[in-house]
Amino acid sequence: MYPFFANLDRLKLIRRWGLMRNTEPENDMEHSMQTAFIAHGLAVIGVERFGRELSPEKVAVMAMYHDAGEVMTGDLPTPIKYKNPAIQDAYQQVEVSARQQLLDMLPPELKESYRPYIQPDESSQEWKLVKAADRISAYLKCLTEEKLGNREFLQAKESIGRSLMENPLPEVQVFMKEFVDAFALSLDDLSRL
Repeated sequence: MYPFFANLDRLKLIRRWGLMRNTEPENDMEHSMQTAFIAHGLAVIGVERFGRELSPEKVAVMAMYHDAGEVMTGDLPTPIKYKNPAIQDAYQQVEVSARQQLLDMLPPELKESYRPYIQPDESSQEWKLVKAADRISAYLKCLTEEKLGNREFLQAKESIGRSLMENPLPEVQVFMKEFVDAFALSLDDLSRL
């Protein structure tokens, strides 16, 4: 018996934004799906508008698994994770170990098929798109909370928004310019577009 998928199913139990008051709770499974949608979109933009040689499907699957290790570690809040270099380095080692532990829950003949998603090449263009999509997803969470009247996320929105505007990937700039504003609309407004 192999517990890989049973453990992944527990991503729905990992709450995000643990130190912040949330009007609308979010879990890792929901976040991973939104990140996959966005990452896929970024890759399609890269292919269609900038002639990049990318596989949008591979990018989407990488995004689906980008936080899979958190099923072992939980979601460590950003202010703690990046508080100082020692904590950041230690947590990176914990993440590496958690990802390996997750891979070890697969039958031996399947491990290599999952390795590029569970232990991605973090220097690859695909991974850079996934990380950008992860930030966009966090920004969208801040927008949602602000829309619902929760001021708790205003500083995070500003900080994440700045980092996205400084992101050198043109796909990110296109996504921010062409898609993000629609997230602030009501259902009635969306249906009129």
